[in-house]
Amino acid sequence: MPLYEYRCELCDTRFELRRQLSESGEPATCPNGHPRARRLLSVFATAAKAGVGAGAAPVMAGGGGGGGCCGGGCGCG
Repeated sequence: MPLYEYRCELCDTRFELRRQLSESGEPATCPNGHPRARRLLSVFATAAKAGVGAGAAPVMAGGGGGGGCCGGGCGCG
């Protein structure tokens, strides 16, 4: 079941609920008991391994050296 983030319109509390997709747009009750919470557009972050930064491609094991789809082993690179 997906996890959705909500914000109460009355007390501004943010909270998460697990709900079925068909119920995701329905109003929710906040932990303080207020019946008017709306779903937020959630964003998430990703973390890269050391040595692999934004825009850098990971190095594949084997295959020789020139680059391309297979590390240059087929001559494409």
